[in-house]
Amino acid sequence: VQLQASGGGLVQAGGSLRLSCAASGRTFSINSMGWFRQAPGKERQFVITINYSSGSIKYADSVKGRFIISRDNTKNTLYLQMNSLNPGDTAVYYCAASTTVATDGSMVYNYWGQGTEVTVSS
Repeated sequence: VQLQASGGGLVQAGGSLRLSCAASGRTFSINSMGWFRQAPGKERQFVITINYSSGSIKYADSVKGRFIISRDNTKNTLYLQMNSLNPGDTAVYYCAASTTVATDGSMVYNYWGQGTEVTVSS
């Protein structure tokens, strides 16, 4: 599976951006996809994921009510609509895909895109 993320940029606080992640290759093996982010000097953190089988969406508390995840099956593309952005959202955003399930039932995100940078100015 190959992932190509795009859509990052510079936006003022309160603004919106939409990120895209195009998947190719063995996309039929994907069971979940999501977005993670890494702010400067910090570890990568979970943002939001969607389970392809159940449609279940999981959010980080910090983005609930502001970020929306969606997918276009015909284009094999995942989207992240980010609204009401604040400087705390500044990070490199990575899309990820899971084709493996751990023994405890959790998704293993084993494919990663190259990241797209989002900068929110105050």
